[in-house]
Amino acid sequence: MQNIPQQAVDAFAQLTFSTLTEAHHALSQWLCRFLSSLSIATVCYRIVHGGNQFNQPVRLDSDVIQAIKSLIPLAPLHQPIGLDAIEVFMASFPDATHKACFDTAFHRSMPRVAQTFAIPKHMTAAGIKPYGFHGLSYHYIATVLPDSNDGHLPARVIIAHLGAGASMCALKDGKSIASTMTFTPLDGLPMATRCGAIDAGAVLYMASELKLTFAEISELLNQQSGLLGLSANSGDFRTLLSSNDKDALFAIEYFVYRACREMTSLMGALQGVDAIVFTGGVGANSSHIRQQICQQLSWLGIAIQADFNRANNVLISGENSAIKVFAINSDEEVMMASSA
Repeated sequence: MQNIPQQAVDAFAQLTFSTLTEAHHALSQWLCRFLSSLSIATVCYRIVHGGNQFNQPVRLDSDVIQAIKSLIPLAPLHQPIGLDAIEVFMASFPDATHKACFDTAFHRSMPRVAQTFAIPKHMTAAGIKPYGFHGLSYHYIATVLPDSNDGHLPARVIIAHLGAGASMCALKDGKSIASTMTFTPLDGLPMATRCGAIDAGAVLYMASELKLTFAEISELLNQQSGLLGLSANSGDFRTLLSSNDKDALFAIEYFVYRACREMTSLMGALQGVDAIVFTGGVGANSSHIRQQICQQLSWLGIAIQADFNRANNVLISGENSAIKVFAINSDEEVMMASSA
């Protein structure tokens, strides 16, 4: 972005678009226009879902793009936007190498028991299984955490990637062994507009008794639920945290409650925990959310230092804490660049 004039950035920020897809398409075209004078050797794309096919970064060609398209039903909010960016940038930089980096790839180290639903084997063979997401973020944290821990990576780590999209991951010796997101980015923690974990029977009830169509259910669970649904106002943590409205307060309370439940379930998978890392837009920057979660987990001997937490220090736990607690900004772009 350093090659783009600030006035151009400000001008683009003032534009309005009717849909998020339209906005992303315009942004891709706008970026290509300003980058056209540069010698671009490689373009890397963050692709949310790699399915069974992709366990590592891969060079893009027509077959790979078609395979990514086939995974749109598994990540309907993310996959089409990624594919649109690929189309725009490949057309603008035809001589560059184009590589896809997958958020699911990092979790292929999970044991079989963590990559399986209790459904008939032929359904598992068809690809209906837990995949895990936010892998680029988790990989980055696993890479840099030793720098903040006397050069050592703790054996048992839980990373909480909290933001508009939210999930948690259990790392054992730097490898993913469990994650709260499973088959799609809809599962696990409640998010800005996504419901998180919900009884599959409730979805069936929506269809059979409430007579909602598949499209209506998808819209409800992906776009109208989560913090937005609970507050009936906003899915933005900043808006909710600054409000005294009872529904906004309940939305935050619910998020913290679910975060504590998910975190302790990952402790079971790890058989304990040595360190907790908060990352993502909310995890790395909201001292209130971190404080609320750690306070509810104080029975584990977690003790954060208030001034460290308020200052968004990297290490926010005190010397008397039984578990080290960190707040680290993730950098998925660094992980993608390392694969170039």
